[in-house]
Amino acid sequence: MRADAIPLNNAEVRIEDDLVVLNADFALSFNSTLEEALLRGVPLYFMLEVEILRVRRYWFDEKVQQGATQYRISFQPITRQYRVASGLYSQTFDSLDEVERLIGRVNARTIASASELEKGARYDVVVRLRLDQNQLPKPFQLNALASREWQLASESRRIPLTP
Repeated sequence: MRADAIPLNNAEVRIEDDLVVLNADFALSFNSTLEEALLRGVPLYFMLEVEILRVRRYWFDEKVQQGATQYRISFQPITRQYRVASGLYSQTFDSLDEVERLIGRVNARTIASASELEKGARYDVVVRLRLDQNQLPKPFQLNALASREWQLASESRRIPLTP
């Protein structure tokens, strides 16, 4: 059973001021099942996963660095607002469209220091956005196994980088 896809419109990796930064634009769109779950008080967790792989010709790629950013989305029925929290950062929105834009757009996210990468070597930055089913309440995790409506994820995109 295939998961619902989150299209990745574009993605780029650049080196700015000795930092490796990621820009990406996911076309995140909640289906009616996820929207209803939010309105009924079920928080949803999304993971933005980033890996830096050193490409090797005659061997497996070497994982140089990996990281993930977690977004927790909840609905506040009293204020009729959506809340997005990531680490210590938290923000409220009036519409789900605004939430989708916030999570779907990655602007100048620092993913590594350029000094940690070997000059002239070829790297691939792998980026992916997905609904974290492991964070769902147990009854919903069982539903997620059987229903593709709970399996929202982008494909892993490899972006070449040569420092």
